[in-house]
Amino acid sequence: MARFLNLRIERPVAGGAMLAHHGGRVVLVEGAIPGERVDARVDRERRDVLFATVISVVEPDSDRRAVESDPACGGQAYLHIKYDRQRQLKSQVIADTLRRMTKLDAVVPVPVTPSQEQGYRMRARLHAGSSGLGFLRGGTHTLCNAARTGQLLPETNRVVSQVGRRLSRSKYRGVTHVDLAESMNAEMRVMNFHLAAPSVSKLVAEWTRGCALTGVTCSKPGSAEIKVISGTPTIFDPVGSLLHDDVTHQRSIARHARSFFQGNRYVLSALVTSVCRRVTADPVLDLYAGVGLFSVALASLGVENITAVERDASARRDLVSNASGTQIDVIGTSVEEFLSRSSDVIPGTVIVDPPRAGLGRNVVDLLVQRRVSSLVYVSCDVATFARDLQRFGEAGYTVEDIEAFDMFPNSAHIEVMASLRR
Repeated sequence: MARFLNLRIERPVAGGAMLAHHGGRVVLVEGAIPGERVDARVDRERRDVLFATVISVVEPDSDRRAVESDPACGGQAYLHIKYDRQRQLKSQVIADTLRRMTKLDAVVPVPVTPSQEQGYRMRARLHAGSSGLGFLRGGTHTLCNAARTGQLLPETNRVVSQVGRRLSRSKYRGVTHVDLAESMNAEMRVMNFHLAAPSVSKLVAEWTRGCALTGVTCSKPGSAEIKVISGTPTIFDPVGSLLHDDVTHQRSIARHARSFFQGNRYVLSALVTSVCRRVTADPVLDLYAGVGLFSVALASLGVENITAVERDASARRDLVSNASGTQIDVIGTSVEEFLSRSSDVIPGTVIVDPPRAGLGRNVVDLLVQRRVSSLVYVSCDVATFARDLQRFGEAGYTVEDIEAFDMFPNSAHIEVMASLRR
């Protein structure tokens, strides 16, 4: 039998839920705003924590707004909250997490660079189903309509819909998912089909013929090989569009749809400019370098001594191409292995942009042993970011400043950046 609670919402927490208490227990509530009183249904419980969803708002906050799409589709936990308030809540989450997990003396409000809410996404993973291509509802394998989230541009939605209809008519045989990548100006658009059966590649050409795609590729799980079906397999952005400063070389950053790249076309340049501005000494060591977003930008600004480390095969392929003609030294191995066997390299500045799991104790220890004097840390997870800042703090590093970037508006995701000095 369903259980219902009447709750006063207290504050936001990482992950998108809001905190409340009931009977001495913590309640994490989806669909609420701090200060509201709501009726919520308990969906599950774990030890002393209840997980609940708002079913009615008894005392609404003035920042609540009407929701026309499914908040669970594409991860839109903050969709019901006016945008300026979303940024305030994200700033509060960062400050609360840092206060709780670090020994920083004072955590002032962290500025969150805003984004346009519509059409911001230039990179997405689309799943195949009987209704075509779409996102998945959070915590399920149920397909939902990506167009209704507003995250993709209208033209992109038309392409996704057209390809999805063709794919569903053929029962989407052998397709696990599709990676979509666009240039910042949306003039280039590539789809990569992940295929369980290589023979399906013949159908990919039929599904995408006549669509507004500048390139179509396919690959199979566990393989780094990419097969070009039509067009050009990569998209690129001029470095000048990523930087607010004059660049010495008019280079571009190219990438395949499979390669990781930041997803927000409106905030990306602010992030790249902020990172580059904090690089005050070389040699530069760019760890988890991806396709070379920061390395190539720095090289275009005249920084000559850069080492970029990337293990992923697809991203490394793009990184090697993007670094051609520069003095960027590309290392194709894991960060742990590189730091373990290259103890003689003493960088002036280290840039780290790790996956959600953060750096981990071993990488922090290796960087500390190397007596790195300046570190720029970019993170997509506030909790692991705070954990690693605490570890650096214990080793004698000071946090000089922290910024945040709203890469995924209407979601609970936050991109955070800190500069540290030994």
